[in-house]
Amino acid sequence: MRKDRILWADDEMELLKPHVLFLEEKGYEVVTTTNGKDAVDLCREESFDIIFLDENMPGLSGLETLSQIKDIDPNVPMVMITKSEEENIMNMAIGKKIADYLTKPVNPSQILLTLKKNIHRREIVTEHATSAYRSEFGRIGMQINDSLTYEDWVDVYKKLVYWELELSETDNGMDEMLMMQKTEANATFAKFIKRNYIDWFQYTDDRPLISPELFKTKVFPLLDAGEKVFFVLVDNFRYDQWCLVRGLLNEFYHVEEEDMYCAMLPTATQYARNAIFSGLFPLQIQEMFPQFWVEEEEEAGKNLYEKELIETQFQRFRKKYPFSYHKINDSVSCERLIHQLPHLDDNQLNVCVLNFIDMLSHARTDSKMMRELANDNKAYRSLTMSWFKHSPTYDLLKAIAQRGYKVVLTTDHGMIQVNNALKVIGDKATNVNLRYKVGKNLSYNRKDVFEVKNPAEISLPSPNVSSTYIFATNNDFFAYPNNYNYYVNYFKNTFQHGGVSMEEMLVPVVLLSPKE
Repeated sequence: MRKDRILWADDEMELLKPHVLFLEEKGYEVVTTTNGKDAVDLCREESFDIIFLDENMPGLSGLETLSQIKDIDPNVPMVMITKSEEENIMNMAIGKKIADYLTKPVNPSQILLTLKKNIHRREIVTEHATSAYRSEFGRIGMQINDSLTYEDWVDVYKKLVYWELELSETDNGMDEMLMMQKTEANATFAKFIKRNYIDWFQYTDDRPLISPELFKTKVFPLLDAGEKVFFVLVDNFRYDQWCLVRGLLNEFYHVEEEDMYCAMLPTATQYARNAIFSGLFPLQIQEMFPQFWVEEEEEAGKNLYEKELIETQFQRFRKKYPFSYHKINDSVSCERLIHQLPHLDDNQLNVCVLNFIDMLSHARTDSKMMRELANDNKAYRSLTMSWFKHSPTYDLLKAIAQRGYKVVLTTDHGMIQVNNALKVIGDKATNVNLRYKVGKNLSYNRKDVFEVKNPAEISLPSPNVSSTYIFATNNDFFAYPNNYNYYVNYFKNTFQHGGVSMEEMLVPVVLLSPKE
């Protein structure tokens, strides 16, 4: 087995022999030199896992040696050791992206800690995470079986996401075990929804916070308290994606409140987002504002009247706050909104819809290259993170913070990666969504779906007198028998929404306060 190799350059190497012996006893191979020039030459000829450099060597200084070695091997971790505690030397060393900075006299435990942080960190983290998840596995399994309330399921989902993110940073081989547990959880969650969802519309006191109640619960109290608010809705934004983005926003926001709400069914933009902005369920929108409701079979866009729906909600709750509405579909429109911000200060509420993640999910379905880039949840999260860091969205949220707004950041629904096709037969009027179907002559296996024969029971409109809604659960998706194999191969492992899963229904709503 290859030993980890250390290069140590210090003009007082004789005094450091005890340290070298200590490291050799720990199983490291240590190559020493007394000057920077030899260190550079050694790096040209050999490879090392980490390099220790004395800052104050004759000839080439430590900083000069560091620069030359970086040209040879920019990725090797380099540790600066110096007698000086001058801030400018520390700044210069850190500016050159050193791995660590130690002040003489160093002791063996400091050196060992640096080695563990820079060479063995991944193995240590992997070992710890694997051990911790193994011990937690049984407890989570019991919690899945014992979850009786919505709050129980939020707790289960948060724990599963936590471990998904922890284990994704390691090489532990535990992914399959976690995915099996997540699949089990979603199957049990689907049974919970089948038992309780219809009752939530009859016994509203037992109902969790749901899409139409978001403004009333999360936005209006802030406006009534005199706060200036930006309501930012990121379409298709899951809780695991929020957990990654949260770290980036810590620079200019405090997370004042982090909550989850239940996205209504179908977990699709036409239903869930219109419900948020209107403060009404879809059946109520259709009955009260038919001019703003577009039926499934109509070809017109299903979210063309979001600003008008917000106005109707303001009128019903007698809110007279001035507001603006913005839909962001690309970088240009996002940059345009950033430039408009000074002109929006007279509004107490500004609403912004960011459609990027929804477009990403559709692009991933339609593009072979995007399928390769986002072939699993980990890769999909990585794409989301990259978009957030490098798109104007990050600049927009930073600019909003600088103008002193509080931000309610949320989504209309999440999405799930599907891989199991269920056969369903419908007529030409049946909708095309893969996670829910609505029609009058649907043929399907009742055991595989959440079936609602009377749409009015869950405040959904009926395109026909005998319309039925069916919702896919777990990681299933609906496929038609004709051209079945092609259909299955095309949509398998794509990210879809509209059905029943923790990923689609348990979604974040977060209150952010700008830092001074």
